[in-house]
Amino acid sequence: MAYESGAMDATLAAAAGEDAALMAELRKAFVESAQKQLDLLKRARCDGNWHVAAMRLKGLAASFHAAELLQLADGALAAAPGEPTIVAEIDACLDKFV
Repeated sequence: MAYESGAMDATLAAAAGEDAALMAELRKAFVESAQKQLDLLKRARCDGNWHVAAMRLKGLAASFHAAELLQLADGALAAAPGEPTIVAEIDACLDKFV
């Protein structure tokens, strides 16, 4: 795993206990869900769709205590739909979790 987040790892450990397989499964589910929201951001063409995807991403990041992703989701909420810089930053952030 290329990225370690203390708070996120603590959250995963609290949920999975000492079950490494479960921890890996939870991390995978987090990444897949975040990537789905990123895909929705990339395809959003109106304020409403962009806002919903950004809010879902923010909620996911908050649930897993992924601070950097949470800040980027806030950035997406402040940005115009399709803003390429924030999309690229979120994409790069998610790459760190893989």
